[in-house]
Amino acid sequence: MPRHPSPLALDAIPQEVLEHIAFFTATDSFLGPPSTLIPLICVNRHLHSCLSFTANYHLYARIFADKFDITAVTRRLGADKLAPHILALELQRRCFYLSRLRARVDAKFDDLSDKDIDPIVEELLYNVYLMMLENDGKNERQLREYGLVSLWLRDYWFDRMGASRVPYNILRERWPPNTRSTSIAMWLLWLFLEPDKYGDVTTITLILRIFALSAHQYNLTLHSWLDFLPNDIPENTSNIIYYSQQLQIATPPLAVPAILAFLTLVNTLPHDSTYPNPLTPSMSRLPINNSLEWECEWGRCISVGRSDPHLATTFNPGSIDGVWEGFFTYTEFTAYAALLAGAPPSTLHKSMVVRHRQTWKLREHHLLNEESSIPDSGIEIDPLRPLSAGDPLRSYFPIGIQIKEHRDGIHLQEPHTRHVLHYQRASLALGKNNNGKQHVRDIIVTGEGHSAWGQFNLIGRIRACDGFVSLSKEYIDGDRGKWLYRGYLVGNVNGNLAGRWRDTLSPADVPGYEGCFVMSRRR
Repeated sequence: MPRHPSPLALDAIPQEVLEHIAFFTATDSFLGPPSTLIPLICVNRHLHSCLSFTANYHLYARIFADKFDITAVTRRLGADKLAPHILALELQRRCFYLSRLRARVDAKFDDLSDKDIDPIVEELLYNVYLMMLENDGKNERQLREYGLVSLWLRDYWFDRMGASRVPYNILRERWPPNTRSTSIAMWLLWLFLEPDKYGDVTTITLILRIFALSAHQYNLTLHSWLDFLPNDIPENTSNIIYYSQQLQIATPPLAVPAILAFLTLVNTLPHDSTYPNPLTPSMSRLPINNSLEWECEWGRCISVGRSDPHLATTFNPGSIDGVWEGFFTYTEFTAYAALLAGAPPSTLHKSMVVRHRQTWKLREHHLLNEESSIPDSGIEIDPLRPLSAGDPLRSYFPIGIQIKEHRDGIHLQEPHTRHVLHYQRASLALGKNNNGKQHVRDIIVTGEGHSAWGQFNLIGRIRACDGFVSLSKEYIDGDRGKWLYRGYLVGNVNGNLAGRWRDTLSPADVPGYEGCFVMSRRR
């Protein structure tokens, strides 16, 4: 007679009950791969047929959603792109990268020969970066507590055998490589930065200052900063597998996170002759666990190749309006001139870096896509034609433009035309409707500020393709010259405005005298 399973046998347990047992077994420990599930699957063929990876994508999709953040990717890709088998495959992929990080097999080279970076390292770095752009708390815990990513990054950047090859090249008086891998790894260094856990901060800042201050070697932007409306497709892009689809992403340059990490760590150092600063230093704000913080970083990554990227995908309209505090740095002019003439990186190590505090009060003005009018103004308004692209050394304003600021915004009139453009104050433009940001076509920034050098005025524009901020700074007393501040707003709620300033006397298409700056919103 055929044998029937005993009511107490595992084979008699209903499928849905088995899945609940398996789920709680796999997620009993939050950190790391669901390895505790393996013994259960291996009990017998029946359990294997019910609970194995290929037999039950739904189970592994639930495990993925328990261990990793899913809100941001649902918002960005749509729930229809996240079927159970896609989430299950993403769980498998992420567990592979977490285990590889934890083993630290890719952080160092086995020898000091000039060999190429393993493609799997680049793939690992991109996936960790995208996990942080999705981070609402779970992803960072997995990477930091299980993957030990901070230790991996310390080995990669600062160990003598580090795979970044930075110490190796500096010792040989060569500029460290500027590759896709080092760019993404620098962003990760900033995203995981914990200043109080770095022992030898002085040595680390000496390395980071090379990337932060060497504008002639490490570009600030992916597209040339000379063009307000670039029509080129950047070469520095990569195709990766992202939730089972091919994703082309632009590699964010390493200069901005290098500046943020460098100046954050410098502010932890006591006052000395290398970084003189007679005032209490201001602190840049460290990243937070909120994926909404990184919507614009995501937008910049995926805007590559788009003929008309929407401004709101690369810059959050209204986010720069307000009061900002921070500081700018400059190196000795003779030392920087030597760098431009071909001097090695060690020149920066011997140079003094001076810091000055500054405060900005900024106002955003928006050109909207919708019709607008100025009652009883007597001015012929042309609301749909944006301001022309102008001189990059003047923050892209056309030469000879007339600008008049009033309480509700600004009027602009280009030379040889009687048409006037009206840009509304951000508080008015965004208050019209809940979806006001989607109507913003162009942004102009005005403001004023002060530093140890005196009081100054600011005016600038924001480039739609990547959210690049360009501000012209002119001191009121007239003997401090005109300077150009260029950079990005990194983060939203806890954002920092970071980048480089340069002189406006050097031609735009040649390297000039430059330094770096970081500004944080006054709290």
